[in-house]
Amino acid sequence: QIKLVESGGGLVQAGGSLRLSCAASGLTFSNYNMGWFRQAPGKEREFVARILWSGGSTYYADSVKGRFTISRDNGKNTVYLQMNSLKPEDTAIYYCAASSRFQTGYDYWGQGTQVTVSS
Repeated sequence: QIKLVESGGGLVQAGGSLRLSCAASGLTFSNYNMGWFRQAPGKEREFVARILWSGGSTYYADSVKGRFTISRDNGKNTVYLQMNSLKPEDTAIYYCAASSRFQTGYDYWGQGTQVTVSS
């Protein structure tokens, strides 16, 4: 019953921006820390960003820090990833994931949305 659905991916030119959304259902959204991950072709999935259940604290991978911003709207059960100054190396499938605020690790994952950045 728990479902995470990403949207907002697409094809953009280097230097452009995209805003990804992840809509959650079937869980008490405010009890979950949320994260964004990505997987590029031929590479392992990597961490991108996370935000605490309250939205008051965020953390980013060094590769995206200063360019990406994670946020959430607990009233809409949605987490966002604003991506600016995109680079070709940002090309990947982006996944959102939910982690219980009372546990470690991510328990639920979305299906992913493709982001392609052309040079």
